[in-house]
Amino acid sequence: MQLSHQELWAKALGIIKDNIDVQQYKTWFEPIKSMGFEDGVLRLFLPSTFFPEQLEEKYADLIGPVIKKVYGPGVQLFYSYLQVDGAKETGVEVRASGQSVAIVNDRMAAPANPFVDQPLKSFDSQLNPKYNFENYCTGTSNNIARTIAESIANDPSNKTFNPLFVFGPVGVGKTHLIQAVGIRVKERNPQARVLYVTARFFQSQFTAANHKGQINNFFHFYQSIDTLIIDDVQDLAGKPETQNTFFHIFNQLHQNNRQIILSSDCAPSEMDGFESRLLSRFKWGASVALDKPDYDLRRRVLIKNAEQDGLNLPEDVIDYIAENVTDSIRELVGVVASLVAQATVLNCDINLELARPVVAHAIRMRRSQVNFEMITQAVAAYFKINPDLFFTSTRKREISDARQIVMYLAKKLAGMSLKNIGNKLGRTHATVIYACRSIDDRLSIDAELRNQIEEIRATLNS
Repeated sequence: MQLSHQELWAKALGIIKDNIDVQQYKTWFEPIKSMGFEDGVLRLFLPSTFFPEQLEEKYADLIGPVIKKVYGPGVQLFYSYLQVDGAKETGVEVRASGQSVAIVNDRMAAPANPFVDQPLKSFDSQLNPKYNFENYCTGTSNNIARTIAESIANDPSNKTFNPLFVFGPVGVGKTHLIQAVGIRVKERNPQARVLYVTARFFQSQFTAANHKGQINNFFHFYQSIDTLIIDDVQDLAGKPETQNTFFHIFNQLHQNNRQIILSSDCAPSEMDGFESRLLSRFKWGASVALDKPDYDLRRRVLIKNAEQDGLNLPEDVIDYIAENVTDSIRELVGVVASLVAQATVLNCDINLELARPVVAHAIRMRRSQVNFEMITQAVAAYFKINPDLFFTSTRKREISDARQIVMYLAKKLAGMSLKNIGNKLGRTHATVIYACRSIDDRLSIDAELRNQIEEIRATLNS
């Protein structure tokens, strides 16, 4: 007997519930409702605007494998929610992509599509309207980047900064800044062909075009763009065919004075897995760094977000969060979203007593600076292995598995590049990529591995 879409979602929730904290489950998953599952498309209804990015940011690595297990491979996931509670006309649908969400419609606007019969017709630029310059808080960590970005947006004909390459750690506002350029360009010239895509989406489009024999359409579409914005370009690492295609698109756009804007988690000089000719082009224009926000900027971000969402954040709560959540703007927004969710569930006002445990959870994993040597020693001690064995060619299962955990934690906790990890262990770049992906895939469904890594993390943070 075939299960209904509600029964399938109940089954998925059961697996999710077994893999996360009870309070996290009640806050972020219990309120979600299944709207339907048809033709390989799963639609879930979320109770508020806070949910999509929180689910993608914190739980994408869990949701993806669970949906694959329950619904089968190749399922497309869409989230729906109302921007104004109770007002159906404010409905928004977003496509979940694993680490990012893209608006598909706010009443069924069509997404950009290079595989249509008339590839030059009007299309959705994929820009999020909330990511504008008016909502972008500026401080010492991002002032230069904002100045350059605004100069591009205000005068697209000036190609002094082409390409613009914005880099920095996760959550410092790269996506907001590069989309703000596109929004300003569209405001001043609604006819301008502006497109924002993630590198992963670009990769999936290229794969589909290649499979369908529509590469010419793909080229034609992208070479028609006036301002091309590609986020997280580091995700094209190790994909030579896609890089080669992007290389030719880049050349064509640059030659025709079209603006190119890219973001990455590291500077071009630190990127691994890229062809040198493509990296050289990344350096043609301006490369600007976004650093971690200082205290004043963190306060401004909290106040701005509270104003936008109509929240009343007490001054002592703002100060407490700004003093303790220091790594990223995304973390700040996430803490506020968690506070709102907790206050809603508990039916209480936001106060310092409510904020303390939420902030403690956010900063628990980064109380100490972790390096490669600390990680190897901690993993070796946990598995009772001589750490020298990690650097040998032995392929014994227990050594190989522990070595993969070393690679994974070196990337996640120490922030090391894949190349540096490989150099340390005498392994190739491809081996490190495989190890990190393997651990990522297993973590979402292997409770034992998850417990092992959490216990190792705890020893590193003690």
